[in-house]
Amino acid sequence: MEEQINQMPRIGDTAPDFEATTTYGPLKFSEYNTGSWVILFSHPADFTPVCTTEMSGFAIQSEDFKALNTKLLGLSIDSIHSHVAWVNNVKKN
Repeated sequence: MEEQINQMPRIGDTAPDFEATTTYGPLKFSEYNTGSWVILFSHPADFTPVCTTEMSGFAIQSEDFKALNTKLLGLSIDSIHSHVAWVNNVKKN
């Protein structure tokens, strides 16, 4: 019996399917990416200047990405509760 070796996906590989709870609700990656490109990016912890700058930059360019049939999906280790609190904090300021 051959042993299967799991590797991290590399640039250009098909991303593995996954399910996640997002600030927009539940997401299944294989359904989200159907018929479009996806930029999957990670960002540092919520409530950091870098995170706010990255997310704001992507938001400003969102219409350009839509025109290219490309969706954005940010990844972080923070909890959904932290994300919601951070989004609300950014909207206030």
